[in-house]
Amino acid sequence: MTAVTPASGEPFADASTAPGVRGFLHPARSGGSRDGIVLAHGAGGNAAAPLLVALASALSARGITVLRCDLPFRQARPTGPPRPGDAAIDREGLRHAVAALRRLGLERVFAGGHSYGGRQASMLAADTPGLVDALLLLSYPLHPPRRPDQPRTAHLPRLETPTLLVHGATDGFGSRDEIDQARRLIPARTKLLIVERAGHDLLHGRRPSPRAAEIVAQIVDELLAFV
Repeated sequence: MTAVTPASGEPFADASTAPGVRGFLHPARSGGSRDGIVLAHGAGGNAAAPLLVALASALSARGITVLRCDLPFRQARPTGPPRPGDAAIDREGLRHAVAALRRLGLERVFAGGHSYGGRQASMLAADTPGLVDALLLLSYPLHPPRRPDQPRTAHLPRLETPTLLVHGATDGFGSRDEIDQARRLIPARTKLLIVERAGHDLLHGRRPSPRAAEIVAQIVDELLAFV
């Protein structure tokens, strides 16, 4: 049996809703905060994505309870990207994950995630003002690589939730200028953190490195200052 450590989190499941919630809960390991955040993965990943695990561990150490969850499409299929009809169900899964955190008695709940997961969180927040207190969008997939003529920005003018965007300087899903222009469509308070020498995955692959630790620390510092 694999030991549960603060870094790996506690297995979490709630089947009382459809779709259900599945993932790992990282309770806050320091006092002074009653905040929580739901983090969702990208189209090719799951709740065990290295970026989410590292962020969850770092945030819980700074007093934020974290639920990193498998989106419904990943609960249904262990591999492969989401299908066209999955997005609405994935947003409902995020809604239920936010509700699960609120039932823990937290005063503020944030949401977001990497790429597809962050995009779905932002669309959910645009459709449901007040659902979450802030968004953390990691590598927002502004358009498909080499297809700037297909922007994913239609919901941004309706987004009334404070939003922190974290973007790699060499991300093929949107240049720093494109993502900066996109965030200006959001009527709520926003901030953009550009991670130099980083691409869409932000951490440069799966192997831990001092650079990855620095990036995670920078994101955590920015988020805590932003909220």
